[in-house]
Formats: sequence, C-alpha cells, structure tokens
Amino acid sequence: MIDRPETEENAARPAPSCTLVLFGITGDLVHRLLMPALYNLARWKRLPVDFAIVGVSRSEISVEQLRNDLSQALQRYTAAKSEEAKLEAFEQNAWERVVHQLTYVSGHVDDPATYKTLLECLNKRKPDTGGNVLFYLAVAPQFFAPIVRRIGEAGLAREGQGAWRRIVIEKPFGRDLASAKALNRTTLQVFREDQIFRMDHFLGKETVQNILAFRFGNGLFEPLWNRDRIDHVQITVAETVGVERRGAFYDVTGALRDMVPNHLMQLFSMVAMEPPISFGADALRDKKQEVLMVVRPLLESAAADYAVRGQYEGGAVGGRAMQSYRKEPNVDPASRTETYAALRLEIDNWRWAGVPFYLRTGKAMRARSTEIAIRFKEAPLAIFCGTAVKQCVPNWLVLQIQPNEGISLQFGAKVPGPDLKLSAVKMGFLYKEYFNTSPSTGYETLIYDAMLGDATLFQRADNIEAGWRLIQPLLDAWADSQSILASYPAGSAGPCEAERLLARDGRAWRPT
Repeated sequence: MIDRPETEENAARPAPSCTLVLFGITGDLVHRLLMPALYNLARWKRLPVDFAIVGVSRSEISVEQLRNDLSQALQRYTAAKSEEAKLEAFEQNAWERVVHQLTYVSGHVDDPATYKTLLECLNKRKPDTGGNVLFYLAVAPQFFAPIVRRIGEAGLAREGQGAWRRIVIEKPFGRDLASAKALNRTTLQVFREDQIFRMDHFLGKETVQNILAFRFGNGLFEPLWNRDRIDHVQITVAETVGVERRGAFYDVTGALRDMVPNHLMQLFSMVAMEPPISFGADALRDKKQEVLMVVRPLLESAAADYAVRGQYEGGAVGGRAMQSYRKEPNVDPASRTETYAALRLEIDNWRWAGVPFYLRTGKAMRARSTEIAIRFKEAPLAIFCGTAVKQCVPNWLVLQIQPNEGISLQFGAKVPGPDLKLSAVKMGFLYKEYFNTSPSTGYETLIYDAMLGDATLFQRADNIEAGWRLIQPLLDAWADSQSILASYPAGSAGPCEAERLLARDGRAWRPT
C-alpha cells in the first residue's frame, strides 16, 4: 500500500505584508468565493502577518453591517463544506484575522472623490503594510477600464521606497478582440505587465495545475503525448444550472464569450503546449502563446463546418423542471444567444498535426462535468483474429476537473473465463481521498500568488488577445441573424448537431 502524503498547508510561508483593496466588496463574488478563500488562507497561515482589507462599493452600509453580512455568508459556506468533508467546526480565530482588518469606502467607482478617500485609507495602513497594495476588481466588466483609469489619475499605481502595487482583473477580459485590445491598452497605460494579474479561476483548481506536472513529471506519459499515439482530445465544461439570476449579463454574452476564450483556451493550451524550459511565469506563458498561434485559423464563411451553437428549451435536470432559456428572467423572449457551444480545432505543428481537439460547453446539461479526455489510437485487431474480440476497448486518459477532481485511465482487460473477451476497466484516484485535502474555492492559490507576485497561473496580454483572435471569426459568423441556432432540451447532452460534428470524423462525444 502507498502511504498517502499529508498536505503542507501549514508549512507554507505567509505572503508579504499588504493591503487588499476589494472593489465590489458587497457583491456576490466576494461573498461566495473571495472571503472564503481569504478565510482558508488564514487557516493555512498564508495570509500576511500585517494585512488589511479596504472594501470599495457604492452601497450605503456601515463597516459593522458589512462585517456581519460577510460573516454570515462565510458561516453558510463553511457549514456546507464541513458536512461535506467532515471538517471541524468554524475556526473563529482565523476569520477574525480577516474580518477585523476590514475597512470600507462607500462611493462610485468613477468618482474621483472615492479614490481620494481610498488614498487616505491606504496611507493610514502604510506603516503596517509597507505601502504594498493589491487591487482586486470584483466588479462587472464595464467597470474595469474606468477603475483602472481612476487608479492611475489618483497616483495609486505608483510604486516607491520598495513598495509594490498590483492589480487583479477578473474575467471576462473584453467581449471580443477589439475590446480586449482596448482594455489591455488602458491597463498598460497605468500598470506594467508584471503588475497585472488577469484572473481565470479555473487555473486555481488542483487538477488544472496538475496537467503540467502530470505531463512533464512522468516519463510514462509525455512520450505518448503526440499525433503518433493520440487519436483526438475532448474538452468539456458542462453545467446543470441555467442562467439563474444572470440573465441580463448572459443574454449579451453567451456561452462562446463566457467560456471559450478563457476557461477552455486555458485547458486547451496546457494540454497542447510544448515543454517549457521552466515553470516560471514567462516560460510557461510563452509556450501557451506558441500553441495558440499555430491553431489552424477559423473561417467565418465556414463556421457551420467546425462549430455548433445551441440554446436550451424546457426540460428537467436531475428531476427538477427547468423552463426554456427565453423564459428566464431578464432574457429577451426572442433571444438568439447561445447557451451551448462546440467547436473543432486543429493544430498545425509536428506534435499535433491531424489530431482534432473538440471543445464544448453548455448550460442546463444532463450532468455537471469539467474534464479533459484524451483518446489514444486503437491497437490493431489482427492478433485477435478467430477470437470473440471484434473491437478493442478504447483507451481514455481523463483529467476530471470538477465536480470530483482526479485522474483516471481506461484500458482493456481479459474477462475471466475460457473465452478470450475484453472488458473496459479503469484505474484512478481522487484528490480529496488521496491527499486528504481541505475544501477550497479555487481562489486561494491565485490570491496568494498575486500577493507573492508570481504570475505563472495568470494570463498575459498576448495570451488574452490570441484567444479572442482565434474565435473572432466565429463571433462574427454568429452575429448574423441567419446563422443556425440549434435547440436542445434542458437535462440533455446538448443539441444533436454537436453529435454530427464528431460523427463526420467517425467519432463521438464521451457521455456526460
């Protein structure tokens, strides 16, 4: 039996002293994910010894009420996670390290007076935090550029006397290639590239981080990671939820913009990239950029040949009735916004030529699953001539990212008995069982790395633009009111047109 290693959460060094400025502190993202992440960092003793939080929002609320609201939200989170993982009770001391350091600035993000008050708060904290500041934009995308500009005008991005200033910007970073370039220009006028941390929370998930370790740390798999051994790759991000309360945002965004140039492109590039010279930020991001630049260009005129868009109708997910997308709150009753997108990509380099990559994402799907599935080429059947074996068992290597993080390998084995028959068997592991990991939001590592100044798990300007450049022809094609919009029942695996996308190549999607 292999001994299961203990995690080293308590052995990590604390981040350097700093003030975290949270724009949008009264919002959903902070309550559901960022505050639980800070709480976990406090539990793991990774928060700075000298640490402060300044929240910024336009809500008229006292700091005492804000602390109470955040505390209640955190206790709901920990209650759910404690039952799930059989953890000990809520750790009040760890939470007090976070919430007692909180101050609040009420004001509009485009009002210069807000930044004058913010400067006063930062100056008060400077003796303890050394003047180090991490700005975090947990706000709607339309506020990114105005906040960056106001930070610059107020002089809040200036570094001096050994202090650093950094900014974290949530996705979506732009809504097309032109807007992504414009936001990059605005941000780079105020901050240097090494000060900018473009967030994609998928990169905080353990299985995503493990893709590189798995590929390059094992002599068993990297020699097989090429067109000689791999038949095709499927990357899936399937959600069972609909748009819920995000109708106003989603109806002008859609599945393609919301998921493909960020989440799916990150997974795609990490699977397909060449080995970097190190795991340093620039070395890693250089290789991601290289593989995105050799993806065969998509043509607007041929969108139907390589992509499918769909929108869910009424149905049932997990026994729960779900209405059609067009009946969701704040959605146009005649909306042509896609809730499902699938596309076929090819890479024109020596490693991957001829190996298709199939990407899909959708809402109101049959099951929640995010995975990277690698299908290896089949063995020749001649050796089995004269036996009961008519087809070899497909070999799948699956990296499961959610809901249960882990890795599995499927291969064929002989069925016991006098006849030669093959059956599919699997071996694998789950992170939470093997490593005894604590529940997390996926943001802990990313916030900690931003405090350290480690940009390895964040996107660079050219990476962002390469992702948008790749799908821009598809955005243009789907903007045409005559473009095909397939439908699929809520609770299904997606539109049948997506099945035909693979069937043309003699392949099929893995069941979700």
